[in-house]
Amino acid sequence: MAAAQRIVIENCAIATVDADDTEYASGHVVLAGNRIESVGAGNAPEGLENVVRRIDASGHLVTPGLINTHHHFYQWITRGLATDHNLFDWLVALYPVWARIDEAMVRAAARGSLAMMARGGVTTAMDHHYVFPQGSGDLSGAIIGAARDMGVRFTLARGSMDRSEKDGGLPPDFAVETLDGALAATEETVRRHHDSSFDAMTQVAVAPCSPFSVSTELMRDGAQLARRLGVRLHTHGSETVEEEKFCHELFGMGPTDYFESTGWLGEDVWMAHCVHMNDSDIAAFARTRTGVAHCPSSNARLAAGIARVPDMLAAGVPVGLGVDGTASNESGELHTELRNALLINRLGAHKEAALNARQALRLGTYGGAQVLGRAAETGSLEPGKLADLVLWKLDTLAHASIADPVTALVFGAAAPVTASFVDGRQIVEDGRLLTADEDAVARSTRDEAQRLARIAAQG
Repeated sequence: MAAAQRIVIENCAIATVDADDTEYASGHVVLAGNRIESVGAGNAPEGLENVVRRIDASGHLVTPGLINTHHHFYQWITRGLATDHNLFDWLVALYPVWARIDEAMVRAAARGSLAMMARGGVTTAMDHHYVFPQGSGDLSGAIIGAARDMGVRFTLARGSMDRSEKDGGLPPDFAVETLDGALAATEETVRRHHDSSFDAMTQVAVAPCSPFSVSTELMRDGAQLARRLGVRLHTHGSETVEEEKFCHELFGMGPTDYFESTGWLGEDVWMAHCVHMNDSDIAAFARTRTGVAHCPSSNARLAAGIARVPDMLAAGVPVGLGVDGTASNESGELHTELRNALLINRLGAHKEAALNARQALRLGTYGGAQVLGRAAETGSLEPGKLADLVLWKLDTLAHASIADPVTALVFGAAAPVTASFVDGRQIVEDGRLLTADEDAVARSTRDEAQRLARIAAQG
């Protein structure tokens, strides 16, 4: 790092979220190129060379960047629909609309989703895209291009569905792929876009959608494909009681046993939701180090239930946070999930002991890095890790009277982001994106949402 350009951040509270939860009431962070060079109390070391910028971060808390572990970007252009439905009824209402998306719509929706997350402190995002209507264009390329332009570190979970209405599934017949087509397209996406390097900006996972929209063959063959290519696996699991009933009726076993029978438990796997998990399910996830993307706002919006996050953490299950698709979490922000994860879990069996502020912050940072398989690179502020971090402004009316900065961030109103860095590059300043025109993004998402609505009405 000797010749790297340095950015020095000083006079800030710091929550490193390292293994010891090290914090500094007033400290410094030095970035050298795309890495964190030093973190500590007081001012930065004297005599640093190539310092191109010094930031006086008085009144701020610096944390690792937030990491989103589950999302569906395309849903940005179908927000506000089917607002009083449970999951299955919601899917039945929206699949006919989603089945008419195309490349321009997906690109606009991805930019909207990414912009909203990035301006709220997300530095690593993921998208589980599984709707590939025939003739809709290069949807994976559009999503990856949007993430690259926005400057966010990104994992595309290349989804798929091959169980349509004629097979007892929920999606329309023309919105699904064949088994062979889905596997071939997924492999091509991995080979074209996946980067396995330490500082990769784009990675790809294999991600059949869910047990009720995917054949057993696609689940089993998808797992084999991922392991042959050396990439991670992602799907939805145990989201609702209806899903559990579906699995028992169709497969003769519950979701977790079904996943294990198809090769879908392991340290290279993470699943979204996992709301309806019994003790043996949690033990199986802990034994295999299978990860969970906890999506508290979406779970509440669809009345799915309260996931047993405290029990998962106590058992050693890796857990991160997810926005989920913005048709079931219209805010599209991850920093609000810190607060919602804490509050909603306190409504469960553990009550006030369910989660505290620092556990919630860990879910949104290091926990997310674990779930995405990137805990060695990001998720905490430690020398040698990637320079992905956020400066939260906590000296305004909204937070100034809360003495503890982590409590202010998690329990308080959504804190303004003064600066967000990804790979050492600043992408947000004073709450505004530096990598995109937010007003232009808003216009394009509105236009594409209206176009999709017209097409769906005609269909």
